[in-house]
Amino acid sequence: QVQLVESGGGLVQTGGSLRLSCAASGRTFSRYAMGWFRQAPGKEREFVAFISWSGGTTSYGDSVKGRFTISRDNARDNAKNTVYLQMNSLKPEDTAVYYCAAAIRLTTSQAISPPEYDYWGQGTQVTVSS
Repeated sequence: QVQLVESGGGLVQTGGSLRLSCAASGRTFSRYAMGWFRQAPGKEREFVAFISWSGGTTSYGDSVKGRFTISRDNARDNAKNTVYLQMNSLKPEDTAVYYCAAAIRLTTSQAISPPEYDYWGQGTQVTVSS
């Protein structure tokens, strides 16, 4: 069982930056691939970024490539099981609720699909003003 809690959302101006965090509980966090998704009102949940269990493989949605960076800490003592999403050059169209998700086994091609994930956080709101 993995529990995920996102934080770091807020209101930022166009061109600004935010760093989202997703804190995970559970001793097996390092075995999970992690993803970030977002959902704006009236729209479907959209893939943002993916990172493999080791951190060696990442992928990004086309709309965020070159602006967002995903990373993770796999602490041996579970003190800091966290995945991050650094968001730079934010645009009003980045406004959404951002969710992190975990999956025990996931290929890069599967990573863009929400149903492939086993656990989800509650989401954190990001609002970019123009």
